[in-house]
Amino acid sequence: MAEHYDVPGKVVLITGAARGIGAEAARQLYAKGAQISLVGIEPELLEQRARELGARAAWFEADVTDTEALHGAVDATVERFGGIDVVIANAGIAPIGTVATIDPEAFERTIEINLLGVWRTVRATLPHVVARRGYILPIASLAAALHMPLMAHYAATKAGVEAFSNSLRGEVAHTGTKVGVAYFSFIGTDMVHESFEEGPAKLLRENTPGPVSGVASVESAGRAIVRAIERRARKAYAPRWVPIPLALRGVLQPLIEKQNHDAIEQAVKLTDAEAPARAEQPLAERATSE
Repeated sequence: MAEHYDVPGKVVLITGAARGIGAEAARQLYAKGAQISLVGIEPELLEQRARELGARAAWFEADVTDTEALHGAVDATVERFGGIDVVIANAGIAPIGTVATIDPEAFERTIEINLLGVWRTVRATLPHVVARRGYILPIASLAAALHMPLMAHYAATKAGVEAFSNSLRGEVAHTGTKVGVAYFSFIGTDMVHESFEEGPAKLLRENTPGPVSGVASVESAGRAIVRAIERRARKAYAPRWVPIPLALRGVLQPLIEKQNHDAIEQAVKLTDAEAPARAEQPLAERATSE
């Protein structure tokens, strides 16, 4: 029989909570009775989200690349709510680029936020979550299993998040704390919509067969997170078909590479040609947060 973990009254800290998956998970969990700590780098949006939710929500400005600020947000959460039961390590970015021509700052910033940011978030919250025998849910991606061109940096971080979470699960099992991993395909966030507006990404998507190229609603991702928390599950998925490509990752990777050979070549050439112009943009405009 599946475990049931009562959400009402639980304290949930969410990074990357100003928009997208983080904001939607906050909304759905608040509706279930949780107390919500919204953590992120957009104070105006965070304040708005907290005000929209109500008295059981609070917001704290912190960048997951800043260890001191992140610990400050964790301490403030504990002071406000008395502890932390659940942490959702969601903050992430996804600039487009090939290994040969991507701005090194964008590549390394992706690793800093998407992978090291998860590590910093978990490390800062771990004593509090373990004290309550709670639940840790880092947000990975279908990109942890299917590694698409133009996204080497993003795919590497999400594969790293998957591995990190699986290792952590064994380390804390004796405490009664549970660890999951969230695997999402394309979700209708600002990050995904802006990425699809770029010619190379649009070209690859149009030439990728099957449901992998589709975009699911942010509400479906929020529901998957709520289900995972209520069960303290090993995995969360959205859309529901995601377990199939995860199970077939060894088969699908070479198949997609073969079927998309011509489109990949075109997308790479287009990306490399656009790289100088993209590098002149501020990084914030090239790497929208999840």
